[in-house]
Amino acid sequence: MRERVDRVIRSDAVLTPAGFVPGAVTITGGAVTAILPIDEPVDTRPIAESGLSDGAATDLRLPTGRVLLPGLVDTHVHVNEPGRTDWEGFASATRAAAAGGVTTLIDMPLNSIPPTTTVRGLELKRAAAGPQASVDVGFWGGAVPGNLGTLRDLHDAGVFGFKAFLSPSGVDEFPALSSAELLTAAAEIAAFGGLLLVHAEDPAELDAAPPAHGRSYAGFLASRPPQAETSAIDRVIDAVRRTGVRAHILHLSAGAALPRLRAARAAGLPITVETCPHYLSFAAEQIPDGATAFKCCPPIRDAANRELLWAALLDGTIDFVASDHSPATRELKLGHDGDFGLAWGGISGLELSLPAVWTAARASGIGLDGVLGWMSAATARFAGLPGKGSIRPGADADLVSFAPEESFTVDVGALRHKNPVSAFDGATLTGRVHTTWLAGAVVHDTGVGDDGTSGATSPAASAHPERPPRGALLRRQTPKP
Repeated sequence: MRERVDRVIRSDAVLTPAGFVPGAVTITGGAVTAILPIDEPVDTRPIAESGLSDGAATDLRLPTGRVLLPGLVDTHVHVNEPGRTDWEGFASATRAAAAGGVTTLIDMPLNSIPPTTTVRGLELKRAAAGPQASVDVGFWGGAVPGNLGTLRDLHDAGVFGFKAFLSPSGVDEFPALSSAELLTAAAEIAAFGGLLLVHAEDPAELDAAPPAHGRSYAGFLASRPPQAETSAIDRVIDAVRRTGVRAHILHLSAGAALPRLRAARAAGLPITVETCPHYLSFAAEQIPDGATAFKCCPPIRDAANRELLWAALLDGTIDFVASDHSPATRELKLGHDGDFGLAWGGISGLELSLPAVWTAARASGIGLDGVLGWMSAATARFAGLPGKGSIRPGADADLVSFAPEESFTVDVGALRHKNPVSAFDGATLTGRVHTTWLAGAVVHDTGVGDDGTSGATSPAASAHPERPPRGALLRRQTPKP
């Protein structure tokens, strides 16, 4: 007779590494233990014995029309706490993540104060996240001129890698690296097998472009031309070639950069690439003048460029999709009468990433399994999280009940991130997250509320067998009854 389990979730369509299958996913101790035939009887423990206290059934069958997916891993999120918690914070960001099916996020080293450029800054981030996080949280470190030579300390303390800007970041406490400093950082990070992430826009190209001012979106787009990305990416490729560092291009917007990235990868250079839901969903032709909710850097480009990004996802040149959730207060984003030169740049879309990408993919005949490959499996591999990104025995029981044919209109006031601003406001999207489980416990459910903020967290780390040690993941602990 089978041993008793903590919980079983049954679905007509469970996304496994082999594709969608009907099945009963059994969970014990926060991990998937088996995927059984959908109607196979399973003996579940009583709630008190299992340690679950979320009030949900221990043997659940998803309604017809819902599928069971692995939780998303979003490797590009700006939480901004401490220091700019009026922009966002761990409580609101992780609630939004859970509502969007994101069960693991990795926080960017800016725009918090202090930034995550020192071990002390990392400790402050962990202390802020610990009591508040609804999902598992990791942290990127930053590479800035003032901390070169000390990056190994941050690596050993548990960051997942190092983000650098080649152009001004927008905040004084996170300055950009010069060309020489980029090479210094790359060599330092390569020496301990770390990962370098780059915001790739060339400041010389930006300086040569007409400055952004006024309400014209076309004017803003001209201020950040594609050659700013292509030139900066050439610098990154050169640094990889000269130092051997593993490098990652963040939020690729310019399709013009794809041929040089294909050539670099064909030459065996260790370079990965991401793009974002807003680049895959919107086009410059659709953005009204004065609509500063759409401002981001690099910018949303035209429809032909968007199709190049989709093609690069399909052929593997772009490895995955991450949200680049970059929130700010309503005043910073919208309080300048539509002036793109003055508004803060960044798209708030953490909760909407999955339905946004699925809506666009579905319209092009791309399957949901492909979308999850880009937003869960590939991001988990990239971050070195072998327990994340798939539903299989031994993996973390991070799961999502998703209705792929259910449409809704985005109401920004109903989203869980802190400030009610998003470029997706008013958009009609297809695909709704109904329930999210983290380590087998409910952290979001549209039927019973979305309060998943209780419980303590503590750092935990392990090593991927084929990679250098990954960062330390702050795991949300299910509260005991």
